[in-house]
Formats: sequence, C-alpha cells, structure tokens
Amino acid sequence: MEVRNSKRWAARGLNRWFIAAAALCGAAVIRTALHPLLGEIMPATAFLIGAVLVEYYCGLAPACCVMLAGLCLADYLFVPPYGRIDVIDASDIRLMVSYPLITLVVITLVERLRRAQYRAELLAAVAQSRYEMLLRHDNERLLARRATEEMHRMLHHIAQYKRSLVLIKALDPATSVSPGSFMAAEATASPASVIDNAAFRASIAFGAKHSQVHQEDLARVCDRLSPGHHRMRLLSGGRDDWRPVECICDRFTTPSGEFLVLRTED
Repeated sequence: MEVRNSKRWAARGLNRWFIAAAALCGAAVIRTALHPLLGEIMPATAFLIGAVLVEYYCGLAPACCVMLAGLCLADYLFVPPYGRIDVIDASDIRLMVSYPLITLVVITLVERLRRAQYRAELLAAVAQSRYEMLLRHDNERLLARRATEEMHRMLHHIAQYKRSLVLIKALDPATSVSPGSFMAAEATASPASVIDNAAFRASIAFGAKHSQVHQEDLARVCDRLSPGHHRMRLLSGGRDDWRPVECICDRFTTPSGEFLVLRTED
C-alpha cells in the first residue's frame, strides 16, 4: 500500500529549528571543552553526532543545516591553523570530503528508517480502524440476527398458543413501559375490549381469551404486567361462574421493540 504522507513524519513549526540550533551550540561547546585533550583529532565528530540526533527527532532539513554549519565551525575552530579560513591545506580538504560524506550517509539511513517507521504506524492505525469497523459491523449483524430470531420465536409462540392468548403488550424500548406503539392482533383474535386508560388501548392487543377474563384482573395485568406467572379469573360456565386459572407471561425482544405475551396455561 502506498502511503503518500510518509515523508511528513517529522513535526512542523519553529521548535525543530530551535532544537537544531541548540544541538549545534551544544556540539560546539562540547568540542571546545575537549579541544585541549583532542587537539586536531576528530574535529567534526561532535557535529556529526548532533546532526544525526537532529535528523532522528526533527527531520532532514534541520539536520542538513546542522551539518553545514558544523562543517564551517569545525574547519574554522578545530582545524589548524585555528581561527583562520584563508589557508586551505590537506586537513581542510580531508574534513570537507569525509565529514559531509559520512554525515550524509548516516542521516540518509536514519531518514529512511524514520519514514518506514512512520509508514508502519500509519498502516497500523488504518488496520486498527478497519478492524474496529469490522467488529462493529459484526456485532450489529449478530444483534440483528438475534432480534430476527426473537421475532420468529414470538410469531411461532403466538401461532402455537393463539387459542389461549389473552393479550399482547408493547413496551417502550427506552423505559420498558407501555408506549404509544401498537401491535395488531391476529386475524383469529377477538376484538379489543374497551379499557379506560388510552395508553393501554394504544399499546395492547387482545387475544381470544381476553373476553373470558375478569375485568378487574384484566385491568390489573394491563397496568402492571411482567414476565412470569399470573393468577387470573376466567369465566367457565355461567355468567358469574369464575374460576382461577394460571397464566404465563413471556417477554420477546424484537427489531420492532419489546413485547409481553400473556396466555393461559394449557
């Protein structure tokens, strides 16, 4: 993969030039302090090290400036005759050939390594972002599949227990309470009875058994329906012949929301 901005690994701004100037001054101070000990030996080594360090942290342009300035300072201060530039001898020629050559080779290698490192970091960041996108899409796909399976399970449940179905109640996805959404009853279900609370009418659909349930029990479960077992009174024979029946409430989480399905226990 081609990374066009791999050359821009170094930080921009004036700070890198301040660092380069500080490195040049530091190299000059160190070489001056060591001059009584070294004499004319290795006059530009400190500037070479400074140029390489500047290349590693600040980039190619400041390093080249440090190299050129260091060449001038080394030739003027540490190559005999000291403090003169009007005399050019073999020592000056050796310095002008060896120091730039070695310095350019080293900083070129460092530049290539820094570009390769920055390119690898960019590719790693791209790979990480793509991996996170794949994980997010995979999670969304799994959630959608789970919701679809839950919808199929609810539809199968309703079809299996349609004769014993009492009601279906929709829940608000945010608060898990009755919203304004509505799930239509099955074609075989009886019409919805009138309940005083308008929110219940908007969020509840009734099944085939709701007309046989006592109105007090029906209002109670419509108000506080939760998954589990509920005991309700059903009309068994005569007009006032009520018998207690165990009912089961199941909860289903579907793409359209959450629903509570109440049915009589067969």
